[in-house]
Parts: sequence; C-alpha cells; structure tokens
Amino acid sequence: MSNTHDPIKHIKFLRQALSQDKKPLGFFLSAGCPLAVNLPKEKWPLIPDVNRLTMFIKDNLKSTTEEKNNFDKLIDEVALSERNTNNIEDILSFIRGLKEVSIGNKVRGFTNEELVILEKNICEKIVSKLDVSLPDKNTPYHKLANWISIDRDKPVEVFTTNYDLLLEEAFEDLSIPYFDGFVGSRQSFFDLRAIEDNLIPKHWTRLWKVHGSINWFQKDNKEVFRSSRTNEIDASHLIYPSHLKYEQSRKMPYLAIIDQLNRFIRQPNSLLIINGYSFNDQHLNDTMINASRANPNSMVIAMLFDNLTYTNDDKDIIERYPEAIELAKKRNNIAIWSYDEAIIGTVRGKWETNEMTNEDNIANCIEKITATSDIEETLLLKLGDFSKFGDFLQELIGYNQTKLDEN
Repeated sequence: MSNTHDPIKHIKFLRQALSQDKKPLGFFLSAGCPLAVNLPKEKWPLIPDVNRLTMFIKDNLKSTTEEKNNFDKLIDEVALSERNTNNIEDILSFIRGLKEVSIGNKVRGFTNEELVILEKNICEKIVSKLDVSLPDKNTPYHKLANWISIDRDKPVEVFTTNYDLLLEEAFEDLSIPYFDGFVGSRQSFFDLRAIEDNLIPKHWTRLWKVHGSINWFQKDNKEVFRSSRTNEIDASHLIYPSHLKYEQSRKMPYLAIIDQLNRFIRQPNSLLIINGYSFNDQHLNDTMINASRANPNSMVIAMLFDNLTYTNDDKDIIERYPEAIELAKKRNNIAIWSYDEAIIGTVRGKWETNEMTNEDNIANCIEKITATSDIEETLLLKLGDFSKFGDFLQELIGYNQTKLDEN
C-alpha cells in the first residue's frame, strides 16, 4: 500500500502556524517567484529565471561574425573548467576568479583589462533585465507584504536569492518598514552590529538578500554600500550575482546574511516557508540542513512548483527536484510540498483526502483531476505556484480577522 498525505490536514496546520504572532516566521523566495507575476503573454515573464537570463546575456554579447569575440572565448573557458555555461552566476564567478590573479599577466588568454570589460558588460545586461517594476499592486509580492503588515510580537524575516527590487517595491507601496542590513541615505553602509545584536525595531520586517542586489556596490577598498542611483555608478562594481568568496571578513554582507538564515532556523519553533527555489545552491542547502539538525523543533516547508517527477522523451521518470528530495529524506523537520506529492516526516506520498472543504483559503489551492481511462483521480496542491500562495495569504488575512471578531 502506497503512502499518502492529507492536504487538508497540512494546510490547516500551516494556516494555524501562520496565525501565531509569537512564532518566528520566515519566508525564503527564489528565482521562480517573479515568474508568478501575471502579465500579458507577450510581456511575460517580468524577470526571467537564471537559464533565461543567461540566454539573454549570451544572445546580446556573443559574436555576430564567424570570428569569436572575448565573450565567446570566455564561455569556452568556462566549459573547459567544467562549470555551468547556462548559469550566469557561474560565469560571473569565473570571471571574478580570473580577475583576482590576472593583474600584471594574462590568465586563460585574458588580460585584467579585458576581464574588467567583460564583467562590466555582463553586469550592465543583468541590470537592464532586472531593473523593472511590478505591473500593479495586486501581485503575489503585494499579497505577501499585506500579510506581513499585520502586527506581530515577533517580526517576519524574508530571505531571497533574487537580486531584483520587487520585494522592496511591494513593501514601500504598502508603507511597510523593513531593514535589509544597510543604514544611511546617500551611500548606505552595511551595519553588522545591528544584525548580530538584533538592534532593529520590532515592527520592522527583516529583508535578507542572500546573493546581493542590483543596488549593492563595492568600493575600491572592498567595502559594500547600497545606492538607489544605479545609473550613476560603474556597473562593474556590482557585487551580484556571484558565489565567489571574496577576501571576506565579518564585514562583508554575504557571510553575515547566511549566518542570519542559520540563526533564524535555530530559533525555537521557527517556521521557514520556501517558494520558487529549486535547491541547486549546495551552500544554502547545507546551511538549512545543518541548522535544522541543530534545532529539531524548527520546521522548513518548501513549496515546489509542478509535479515532483516528469517523463522525458525516452519515457523515463525523472525527479524534478533531486536535491530537495534528498534533503527531505534526511530530516523529518524539512518537508517538501509539490503539486502531486509531498515528503513529510521523511515519508514520500501522494496527496489524498476524504475531507474536502469549501473554505476559500483551502479549496482555492487544491485542484482535483477527475479520473479518465488514462489517468487516475489526482489531487494537486498548488501552493508551489507563488501566485496561489499569495492568494492563500490574502485569504488568510480575512480568516484571521473573522476569528478575531468571533472572539
């Protein structure tokens, strides 16, 4: 007999957990979330995922003649180094690694000056694609921000690997105060003490940008600052999106923010909800699993887009999120909820329930596929779609208000 999980039971648990104002609550948003912003077909997506962004940069920087340019040669060298040529983060990290040792000599056939120009050109293309605005105030980002705006005893913490400014826009549209680690108004500097000693007003949401941001820059002395005047600063000083370990100390943002993710999960009874993340960053995966191992009372729930498996052209069944599956099998306090399956308490099973409900914030995120001659009846839980999750949070506000009125 195959294992099953009751989606109604687990949605009610989630709803109850999100209704507690003293529970440490956090969200982890990644590259899949901007894809959930509704736009006309010809304008979608608002921001591409990493693969599409890399294709955009390649199409714009590759040679238009038979003779290879420096960018083409760079991609060849990235491939020779067995790095992912379809991931702009790997490409940019590779450039920055070469820059560190290229002063006064050529490395892999590139001078330092050529590498500086390549880095600048790539960063300018990234800015052109990511420096966008939300189309209206009814997006999943606004619905998340609206839910966050409710007064709580413990502030909500939002972690994101995205380097766009969509979360900042949603918070500011709704006048929600937030702290991202930087203070100041002209060239905002990173305030490590405020983070480590938690010297932040309780009503401020915490916004932690794990991979940096399009408005973060690095000075010649390696110090990092934030500025809204991106058009006035040399794009080659942008410090995103790269996994390169700079000559980092505790003053650098990345290490401090990863530490904050670790500290959050280690809080008693903490709940971290993940959306839009494909679990392809091993450094972040290690942080999550080590923190959850150190604190068995914490809970991490990853909402995954689409089914947990797919069938390739050879009719083989392929795991869509192998890294996520591996993590969820190791720890009973790391769960993954895909459309058709879940791994909860290390047990993998299909969604199945005998208790259907008309409650909006439950029924609207479940889709029932009627059985046919080719397929059996299936329940799909679609909270892995960030737009559905935003609707769930929006309806939860009304549910919470109703419960308060009843009391």
